Amino acid sequence: MKNNFRFKKAGIVVAACAMMTGCAVGPDFRPPEPPVVQGYTPDPLPVETASTPGNAGVSQRFLDGKEIATEWWTLFRSESLDALIRQALTDSPTIAAAQARLREAEENLRARGGTVYYPTVDGDFSLSRSKSTGASYGQPSADPSTFTLFNATVNVSYTLDIFGGNRRELEALRAQVDYQRFLLEGAHLALTANIVTTAVKEASLRGQAGATVEIVSLMEKQLELVENQFQVGAVSRSDVLTQRALLAQVRATLPPLDKELAQTRHQLAVLAGKLPGEGGVPAFDLDGLQLPVEIPVSLPSSLVRQRPDIRASEELLHAACAQVGVATANLYPKITLSGSLGTNAVKIEDLFSSGSSIWSLGAGLLQPLFHGGELSAKRRAAIAAHDQAIAQYREIVLEAFRNVADSLRALEADARTLRAQADAELAARETLELTQEQFRLGAVNALSLLVAQRLYQNARISLVQARAARFADTAALFQSLGGGWWNREPQPETVAKSETK
Repeated sequence: MKNNFRFKKAGIVVAACAMMTGCAVGPDFRPPEPPVVQGYTPDPLPVETASTPGNAGVSQRFLDGKEIATEWWTLFRSESLDALIRQALTDSPTIAAAQARLREAEENLRARGGTVYYPTVDGDFSLSRSKSTGASYGQPSADPSTFTLFNATVNVSYTLDIFGGNRRELEALRAQVDYQRFLLEGAHLALTANIVTTAVKEASLRGQAGATVEIVSLMEKQLELVENQFQVGAVSRSDVLTQRALLAQVRATLPPLDKELAQTRHQLAVLAGKLPGEGGVPAFDLDGLQLPVEIPVSLPSSLVRQRPDIRASEELLHAACAQVGVATANLYPKITLSGSLGTNAVKIEDLFSSGSSIWSLGAGLLQPLFHGGELSAKRRAAIAAHDQAIAQYREIVLEAFRNVADSLRALEADARTLRAQADAELAARETLELTQEQFRLGAVNALSLLVAQRLYQNARISLVQARAARFADTAALFQSLGGGWWNREPQPETVAKSETK
């Protein structure tokens, strides 16, 4: 009966400890609710954009609620672009650094979880040789003694997480793991989007350079015609000089275009994880890209779960919430249980003999009494950091919705701009052809020809830039919507996920 009572009493103590360790102080984290909004822009968007004949002039249709493809860049139908991005995802140091930071966070979580869930167990073996006199024992006349002491012990220690401070700390570390995971997704998205927009920039510059070369060739022929008319007295010397000056001005625009084109290709190489001098980066032109016709647009309520930067900010908010719990738990007592089991002997062969065993059990209670207001101040600081994380989260959400709204309006405006530029280029070309014929017949002067040439040059360059803008802004929209990373094949569960279950 007596032993039974002891077992019951021990069970009550264990149950009480379990109940005490089951509570946790501090606020419980809840993900913020998505903004309640029907659309990204104040006014409804058209179902589709304007269209213009040509590869980059097709009409784009906005599909609300349709899922975004994980490899969204393949919608541009460029094998060279797809191959370059795949190489970049493998070789980019930016991705490698983000992956390493994620592994670091996972290992930090493992390290701290080992001390929270399990007691620490340490083995200790020591050897000491000592000499003592009789005075050490109150017998000055006794002869000095010299002896060797062997000690082998196993020490166990465990701190009860009564108020959940350790679990809140683990919660913060798990949030840091998820934060790094979303930063990795953000780096992945930024890299792919930067490669697409840089490739479009190269295609635009290549198109502008090609148009300029074509215009130079046309103006050289016109200069030859003006010089021939000068020889027969049909035009003045100033007309010839003006035509030469205009030709020189147009030629002077080529070196800056070549310089920017070279720098853009260097940037593409670096984005792909290659040295600029290695080569092997494919060349891009506008005719080698196809404009995606169907544009999936996520619902506003889904955007906060899709943008990696919003999810990363949410995890920072989660970590800040957990730190409030840690700071609160530090105000309450801490109980530590410890014990050791070992042997003591003056001869190593007697170390494990009967009668040499030693043991100890202990418990410690630490209750903060006076720290000069330190602990309360740290809790208030944690609350302030949590409020800051809330404000930063709201700011990132606002910027994300602005990004999407800007991209949607840009696509709508780009289509109308391209149509207008196509009309302007057609009118400028027809005007130039008519003016050339009239100048050849002597119906107009050289000034009219120069004006027509200048208008045509500007219209050609503007048309190339308008075509490129549609490609670039389409990529920007995919990036602003999150890039479809959530549709990727499931990855192996990380330690963070396994430990939360």
